[in-house]
Amino acid sequence: MKKLLLIIAIVSVTLLGTSAYFIYQFQHGRMNAPANALLVLKPYRHAGSWVFDDMRLGLVKEPFIAGIPEIIDKMVEDVPNADQGFRLIFSANPFPNYEAKLVWTKEQNGGNWYYCEQYDIEGWLCPAMYKYYGEAPKELYAKAEAL
Repeated sequence: MKKLLLIIAIVSVTLLGTSAYFIYQFQHGRMNAPANALLVLKPYRHAGSWVFDDMRLGLVKEPFIAGIPEIIDKMVEDVPNADQGFRLIFSANPFPNYEAKLVWTKEQNGGNWYYCEQYDIEGWLCPAMYKYYGEAPKELYAKAEAL
């Protein structure tokens, strides 16, 4: 009986420890989201630029640049008060009612260029993208919503 209790205790501690480790790693940006995950950011305007914060990954006022602001402008045309913040849902896989599809075109300067056919705009996503994905997705799908 003591042996069985010892085995149960060891298995329980191992499972709890492993779970805690993976949760910690993901929360601190050391593990990437599964490819089918829906991720959410809250971009807002700061000093005339679209930026976002993700405190768990150490990103504060991380700017979108080089074409991505123009894509965002198109996406939020009908989102009230988007400048104060909006919900940006994105994924490496299509999801119901996505608004924009971005297709990978090339890597450059540690970031990646994506083309949005719907708006005929190409934009560059900086290396911060690797905090969400282990490698650059071939496609990204996005939707903008009011908060």
